[in-house]
Amino acid sequence: MAEAIKSAPPQVHRRSFGDLLTRDLRALPIVIGLVALWVFFATQSDVFLTARNLSNLLVQSTVVGIMALGIMFVLLVKEIDLSIAAINGVTSVLMAKLIVEAGLSPWFAVPIAILLGALIGSLSARWVTFVGVPSFVVTLGLGLALNGLQLILLPATARYSLNGTGLEKIALINIGGIWSWVVLAIGILSFAGLVFSEAASRNKAGLETPMMRAVVLPIAAATLFGVIVVSILSAHKGIPLIVLIFGILLGLGGYILKQTQFGLYLYAVGNNDEAARRAGVKVHRIKMAAFAIAGGVAALAGVIAASRTLGVGVFSGGGVGGGTLLLESIAAAVIGGVSLFGGRGSIHAALLGALVIGTVSNGLNLMGVENEIRLIVTGLLLVLAVSIDKLIEKATGQQSF
Repeated sequence: MAEAIKSAPPQVHRRSFGDLLTRDLRALPIVIGLVALWVFFATQSDVFLTARNLSNLLVQSTVVGIMALGIMFVLLVKEIDLSIAAINGVTSVLMAKLIVEAGLSPWFAVPIAILLGALIGSLSARWVTFVGVPSFVVTLGLGLALNGLQLILLPATARYSLNGTGLEKIALINIGGIWSWVVLAIGILSFAGLVFSEAASRNKAGLETPMMRAVVLPIAAATLFGVIVVSILSAHKGIPLIVLIFGILLGLGGYILKQTQFGLYLYAVGNNDEAARRAGVKVHRIKMAAFAIAGGVAALAGVIAASRTLGVGVFSGGGVGGGTLLLESIAAAVIGGVSLFGGRGSIHAALLGALVIGTVSNGLNLMGVENEIRLIVTGLLLVLAVSIDKLIEKATGQQSF
C-alpha cells in the first residue's frame, strides 16, 4: 500500500480559463478590443491599414506610450502623479532655453532635462512620504507651479524654435533596409534572454514552469509580432527612431519589473505597503524611485515631443493643466491593465493602452470626426476597459482592488 502511494504520479493542477484570464491572459480583452477597433476603422477608411498610416499611428502613440510607461511605476506603488505632463513641459522648455540661448549642445541639454525630471519626481515623492500629504494633492499643486515656471522660462514670443539645432533629427531618423531586421533580431534575442532568465528563476524557486506556455509561446508570439511590425514599417520608411526608443524603454521596464528585486518591491509596496515595511522594505525609497522614473521618463517624452513639433511653447506638456496629455497618459496605463489601486500591471500595458488611444485618434481623424467626439470616445473606452476588468474579477472570484 505504501509503495502504491509512493509510486502514484503527482496530480497536475489544471488552471481554469477564468484563472488564466485574471493572470496570464489579463491583456486578452484589450487585445481583442484593439483588433475590433482596427477592423472597424479599416472598413471606414481605405487609408487606415496602409503602411504609411500605420507607421504614423505608431509615431503618434509614442509620447503617450512613454508617459504611460512612466506613470505605471507610480500606479504600481498605489500612488498617483498629476505633475508628469507639467514635468514634460517645463523640462522641454528648459532644454530648449539651454540650446537656443546658452548655446549648449543637445547632447548635454537633453540629459540635463531628463535628470531634472527625475529629480522633480523624487522630491515630490519625498514630500508625500515625509509629510504624509496625499500624492494627489502634492502632484496637483506641483503641476500648477511647474506650469507657471514654464511660462516664465519662455521668451516674449512664447516659443523656442528648435529647427536646425540637431534635435529635430530624433523625429526624422528612420532605420531601414537590413538594419531594421538587425534591430529586430537584437530585440528578439534580448526578449528571449529575459524569458529564459525568468523561467530559470522560477525553476530555481521550485515553481512549476511549463516550457510551452512560459517560454516557447511568448518568444514565438514576440517574433511574429516583431516580423509583422518591421515588415509594415519597412514598407514605408523603416523603423522610426522614436518608436525604437519606446521599444527599448519597454524592454528595460520589463526587465526591471520581472528580473530585479526593485520590481518585486514595487508590487509588494502596491499590494500592502505596511506588510512590505515590516518585511524590511524601505517603502519611502521605493516610492521615491518610482516617482523619479516617472519624472525622468516624462522629461524624455517631452524631448521627443519637442523634436516632432520642432519647438516648444505654451503648448508643451499639453499646455496649462496638462491638457489631454495628462489624462491620456493615465488612461493609456489603466486601459492597458494597470490597477489604479496598486500592485498589478505588466509592462505591455503602456504599449496596448497607447495603441488603443492612438488608434481611436488616428481612425476618427481619417473619418473626419471632430476632436470633441474623440475625447468622448476615449473617455468611454476608459470606463469600459476598467468595467470589463472588474467584471472578470467578480466572475472569477479574483479581487485586486
